[in-house]
Amino acid sequence: MPAISFQSVPKTFKSSRGAPGPAVQALDQVSFDIQPGEFFGLLGPNGAGKTSLISILAGLSRASSGQVLVHGHDVVTDYAEARRQLGVVPQELVFAPFFSGRESLRIQSGYFGVKHNDDWIDELLSSLGLTDKANANMRQLSGGMKRRVLVALALVHKPPVIVLDEPTAGVDVELRQTLWQFIAKLNREGSTVLLTTHYLEEAEALCTRIAMLKQGRVVALAQTSELLKAASSNVLRFKIDSELPLHLADKARITGRIVQFPAH
Repeated sequence: MPAISFQSVPKTFKSSRGAPGPAVQALDQVSFDIQPGEFFGLLGPNGAGKTSLISILAGLSRASSGQVLVHGHDVVTDYAEARRQLGVVPQELVFAPFFSGRESLRIQSGYFGVKHNDDWIDELLSSLGLTDKANANMRQLSGGMKRRVLVALALVHKPPVIVLDEPTAGVDVELRQTLWQFIAKLNREGSTVLLTTHYLEEAEALCTRIAMLKQGRVVALAQTSELLKAASSNVLRFKIDSELPLHLADKARITGRIVQFPAH
Protein backbone atom coordinates (compact mmCIF):
# COMPACT_ATOMS: atom_id res chain seq x y z
CA MET A 1 0.00 0.00 0.00
CA PRO A 2 1.43 3.43 -0.93
CA ALA A 3 2.16 5.90 1.83
CA ILE A 4 0.61 8.64 -0.36
CA SER A 5 -1.50 8.15 -3.47
CA PHE A 6 -2.68 10.93 -5.79
CA GLN A 7 -5.27 9.54 -8.21
CA SER A 8 -6.33 11.77 -11.13
CA VAL A 9 -6.37 14.95 -9.02
CA PRO A 10 -7.44 18.23 -10.67
CA LYS A 11 -7.89 21.57 -8.97
CA THR A 12 -9.66 24.52 -10.50
CA PHE A 13 -9.93 27.93 -8.84
CA LYS A 14 -12.77 30.20 -9.87
CA SER A 15 -11.89 33.74 -10.83
CA SER A 16 -12.31 36.35 -8.11
CA ARG A 17 -15.83 37.57 -7.50
CA GLY A 18 -16.75 40.10 -10.12
CA ALA A 19 -13.44 39.72 -11.96
CA PRO A 20 -13.60 38.77 -15.63
CA GLY A 21 -11.77 35.79 -17.06
CA PRO A 22 -11.91 32.00 -17.00
CA ALA A 23 -11.26 29.75 -14.01
CA VAL A 24 -7.64 28.90 -13.24
CA GLN A 25 -6.53 25.26 -13.57
CA ALA A 26 -3.94 24.80 -10.80
CA LEU A 27 -3.67 20.99 -11.16
CA ASP A 28 -4.44 18.86 -14.19
CA GLN A 29 -5.15 15.18 -13.44
CA VAL A 30 -2.10 14.62 -11.23
CA SER A 31 -1.42 10.94 -10.51
CA PHE A 32 1.50 9.29 -8.72
CA ASP A 33 2.22 7.16 -5.65
CA ILE A 34 4.85 7.52 -2.93
CA GLN A 35 5.95 4.29 -1.29
CA PRO A 36 6.53 3.81 2.46
CA GLY A 37 10.03 4.86 3.49
CA GLU A 38 10.69 6.94 0.35
CA PHE A 39 12.32 10.36 0.41
CA PHE A 40 10.36 11.88 -2.47
CA GLY A 41 10.98 15.25 -4.09
CA LEU A 42 8.34 17.46 -5.73
CA LEU A 43 9.95 20.13 -7.89
CA GLY A 44 8.66 22.87 -10.14
CA PRO A 45 8.67 26.64 -10.70
CA ASN A 46 6.44 29.07 -8.83
CA GLY A 47 2.84 28.51 -9.84
CA ALA A 48 3.45 24.91 -10.92
CA GLY A 49 0.89 23.58 -8.42
CA LYS A 50 3.14 22.17 -5.67
CA THR A 51 1.50 23.99 -2.76
CA SER A 52 -1.99 23.32 -4.18
CA LEU A 53 -1.20 19.61 -4.15
CA ILE A 54 0.15 19.76 -0.59
CA SER A 55 -2.93 21.72 0.55
CA ILE A 56 -5.21 19.02 -0.82
CA LEU A 57 -3.14 16.32 0.88
CA ALA A 58 -3.29 18.18 4.20
CA GLY A 59 -7.04 18.85 3.98
CA LEU A 60 -6.67 22.61 3.63
CA SER A 61 -8.21 22.49 0.17
CA ARG A 62 -10.36 20.01 -1.75
CA ALA A 63 -9.60 18.58 -5.16
CA SER A 64 -12.18 19.20 -7.84
CA SER A 65 -12.39 15.40 -8.27
CA GLY A 66 -10.13 12.36 -8.01
CA GLN A 67 -8.89 10.82 -4.78
CA VAL A 68 -5.99 11.31 -2.35
CA LEU A 69 -5.05 8.57 0.13
CA VAL A 70 -2.61 8.49 3.05
CA HIS A 71 -1.80 4.88 3.96
CA GLY A 72 -5.15 3.94 2.45
CA HIS A 73 -7.16 6.62 4.29
CA ASP A 74 -9.08 9.04 2.09
CA VAL A 75 -8.27 12.65 3.03
CA VAL A 76 -11.96 13.62 2.59
CA THR A 77 -14.05 10.67 3.77
CA ASP A 78 -11.59 9.41 6.41
CA TYR A 79 -9.99 12.74 7.21
CA ALA A 80 -9.34 12.20 10.94
CA GLU A 81 -7.18 9.11 10.42
CA ALA A 82 -5.52 10.61 7.35
CA ARG A 83 -4.49 13.66 9.44
CA ARG A 84 -2.96 11.42 12.12
CA GLN A 85 -0.71 9.89 9.49
CA LEU A 86 0.64 13.27 8.40
CA GLY A 87 3.02 15.87 9.78
CA VAL A 88 3.00 18.96 7.58
CA VAL A 89 5.51 21.83 7.69
CA PRO A 90 3.91 24.75 5.78
CA GLN A 91 5.66 27.56 3.91
CA GLU A 92 4.11 30.26 6.07
CA LEU A 93 5.24 31.05 9.61
CA VAL A 94 2.04 30.19 11.46
CA PHE A 95 2.28 30.12 15.26
CA ALA A 96 0.36 30.79 18.48
CA PRO A 97 1.74 34.12 19.77
CA PHE A 98 0.80 33.64 23.42
CA PHE A 99 2.74 30.44 24.12
CA SER A 100 6.32 29.27 24.31
CA GLY A 101 7.70 26.65 21.97
CA ARG A 102 7.41 23.92 24.61
CA GLU A 103 3.82 24.90 25.45
CA SER A 104 2.92 24.87 21.75
CA LEU A 105 4.32 21.36 21.39
CA ARG A 106 2.36 20.12 24.40
CA ILE A 107 -0.85 21.63 23.03
CA GLN A 108 -0.19 20.10 19.61
CA SER A 109 0.33 16.71 21.26
CA GLY A 110 -3.08 17.08 22.87
CA TYR A 111 -4.73 17.71 19.50
CA PHE A 112 -3.73 14.17 18.52
CA GLY A 113 -4.54 12.62 21.90
CA VAL A 114 -0.88 12.01 22.76
CA LYS A 115 -0.24 12.08 26.51
CA HIS A 116 3.01 12.10 28.51
CA ASN A 117 4.98 13.25 25.46
CA ASP A 118 7.69 15.28 27.22
CA ASP A 119 10.55 12.89 26.40
CA TRP A 120 9.86 13.13 22.66
CA ILE A 121 9.35 16.90 22.94
CA ASP A 122 12.76 17.20 24.61
CA GLU A 123 14.33 15.13 21.83
CA LEU A 124 12.73 17.33 19.17
CA LEU A 125 13.89 20.52 20.88
CA SER A 126 17.43 19.17 21.19
CA SER A 127 17.64 17.79 17.64
CA LEU A 128 16.43 21.07 16.14
CA GLY A 129 18.64 23.31 18.29
CA LEU A 130 15.75 24.75 20.31
CA THR A 131 16.58 23.65 23.85
CA ASP A 132 17.79 27.06 25.04
CA LYS A 133 14.74 28.76 23.45
CA ALA A 134 12.14 26.22 24.58
CA ASN A 135 10.51 28.48 27.17
CA ALA A 136 10.73 31.74 25.21
CA ASN A 137 7.50 33.23 23.90
CA MET A 138 7.06 32.51 20.19
CA ARG A 139 6.89 36.23 19.42
CA GLN A 140 10.43 36.65 20.76
CA LEU A 141 11.96 34.10 18.39
CA SER A 142 13.68 34.89 15.11
CA GLY A 143 12.18 33.73 11.83
CA GLY A 144 14.59 30.80 11.66
CA MET A 145 13.74 29.71 15.21
CA LYS A 146 10.01 29.95 14.50
CA ARG A 147 10.52 27.68 11.50
CA ARG A 148 12.32 25.15 13.68
CA VAL A 149 9.31 25.13 16.01
CA LEU A 150 7.03 24.53 13.00
CA VAL A 151 9.08 21.47 12.12
CA ALA A 152 8.82 20.22 15.72
CA LEU A 153 5.04 20.81 15.71
CA ALA A 154 4.71 18.67 12.57
CA LEU A 155 6.65 15.83 14.17
CA VAL A 156 5.35 15.93 17.76
CA HIS A 157 2.74 13.17 17.24
CA LYS A 158 5.30 10.92 15.45
CA PRO A 159 3.54 10.77 12.08
CA PRO A 160 4.71 8.09 9.62
CA VAL A 161 4.50 10.59 6.72
CA ILE A 162 6.34 13.93 6.86
CA VAL A 163 5.47 16.67 4.36
CA LEU A 164 7.85 19.61 3.98
CA ASP A 165 6.64 22.49 1.80
CA GLU A 166 9.78 24.49 0.94
CA PRO A 167 10.97 24.39 4.57
CA THR A 168 14.38 25.97 3.92
CA ALA A 169 13.31 28.88 1.71
CA GLY A 170 15.07 31.99 3.01
CA VAL A 171 16.65 30.33 6.05
CA ASP A 172 20.27 30.26 7.16
CA VAL A 173 22.74 27.49 6.36
CA GLU A 174 22.87 26.25 9.96
CA LEU A 175 19.12 25.62 10.08
CA ARG A 176 19.19 23.92 6.69
CA GLN A 177 21.92 21.51 7.78
CA THR A 178 20.31 20.83 11.17
CA LEU A 179 16.93 20.16 9.58
CA TRP A 180 18.21 17.82 6.89
CA GLN A 181 20.34 15.82 9.30
CA PHE A 182 17.33 15.22 11.52
CA ILE A 183 14.86 14.50 8.70
CA ALA A 184 17.34 12.14 7.02
CA LYS A 185 17.66 10.28 10.34
CA LEU A 186 13.87 9.91 10.60
CA ASN A 187 13.75 8.69 7.00
CA ARG A 188 16.41 6.05 7.73
CA GLU A 189 14.25 4.92 10.65
CA GLY A 190 11.28 4.38 8.32
CA SER A 191 9.46 7.70 7.94
CA THR A 192 8.16 8.63 4.50
CA VAL A 193 9.17 12.16 3.43
CA LEU A 194 7.61 14.35 0.75
CA LEU A 195 9.66 17.47 0.06
CA THR A 196 8.83 20.42 -2.17
CA THR A 197 11.80 22.64 -2.89
CA HIS A 198 13.33 25.06 -5.37
CA TYR A 199 16.83 23.89 -4.46
CA LEU A 200 17.92 21.20 -6.91
CA GLU A 201 20.97 20.38 -4.78
CA GLU A 202 18.68 19.49 -1.87
CA ALA A 203 16.62 17.14 -4.02
CA GLU A 204 19.76 15.60 -5.50
CA ALA A 205 21.31 14.98 -2.07
CA LEU A 206 18.19 13.74 -0.27
CA CYS A 207 15.54 12.36 -2.62
CA THR A 208 15.50 8.88 -4.12
CA ARG A 209 12.76 9.81 -6.59
CA ILE A 210 11.51 13.09 -8.03
CA ALA A 211 8.33 14.32 -9.72
CA MET A 212 8.46 17.58 -11.64
CA LEU A 213 5.36 19.74 -11.99
CA LYS A 214 4.81 22.35 -14.68
CA GLN A 215 1.55 24.25 -15.10
CA GLY A 216 -0.24 21.73 -12.91
CA ARG A 217 0.94 18.64 -14.78
CA VAL A 218 3.52 15.98 -13.94
CA VAL A 219 6.09 16.37 -16.71
CA ALA A 220 8.72 14.01 -15.26
CA LEU A 221 8.69 11.22 -12.69
CA ALA A 222 11.76 9.05 -12.18
CA GLN A 223 14.60 8.03 -9.92
CA THR A 224 16.76 11.03 -9.08
CA SER A 225 19.83 9.45 -10.71
CA GLU A 226 17.91 8.87 -13.96
CA LEU A 227 16.72 12.48 -14.12
CA LEU A 228 20.23 13.79 -13.49
CA LYS A 229 21.67 11.45 -16.11
CA ALA A 230 19.14 12.73 -18.66
CA ALA A 231 19.95 16.34 -17.76
CA SER A 232 23.70 15.72 -18.16
CA SER A 233 23.19 14.86 -21.83
CA ASN A 234 22.09 18.41 -22.60
CA VAL A 235 24.46 20.70 -24.45
CA LEU A 236 25.23 24.35 -23.77
CA ARG A 237 25.85 26.19 -27.09
CA PHE A 238 27.04 29.78 -27.40
CA LYS A 239 29.14 32.18 -29.50
CA ILE A 240 32.51 33.57 -28.44
CA ASP A 241 34.41 36.70 -29.42
CA SER A 242 37.83 35.46 -28.33
CA GLU A 243 39.69 32.21 -27.78
CA LEU A 244 38.83 30.06 -24.80
CA PRO A 245 41.45 29.31 -22.14
CA LEU A 246 43.23 26.03 -22.87
CA HIS A 247 41.70 24.12 -19.92
CA LEU A 248 38.20 24.99 -21.18
CA ALA A 249 38.96 24.45 -24.85
CA ASP A 250 40.00 20.87 -24.09
CA LYS A 251 36.48 20.15 -22.77
CA ALA A 252 34.57 21.88 -25.56
CA ARG A 253 33.72 21.25 -29.17
CA ILE A 254 34.54 24.37 -31.17
CA THR A 255 33.27 25.07 -34.70
CA GLY A 256 34.30 28.52 -35.89
CA ARG A 257 32.99 30.84 -33.19
CA ILE A 258 30.42 28.35 -31.91
CA VAL A 259 31.25 26.51 -28.69
CA GLN A 260 29.41 23.49 -27.29
CA PHE A 261 29.81 22.27 -23.68
CA PRO A 262 28.07 19.27 -22.13
CA ALA A 263 25.76 20.77 -19.50
CA HIS A 264 26.02 19.28 -16.00
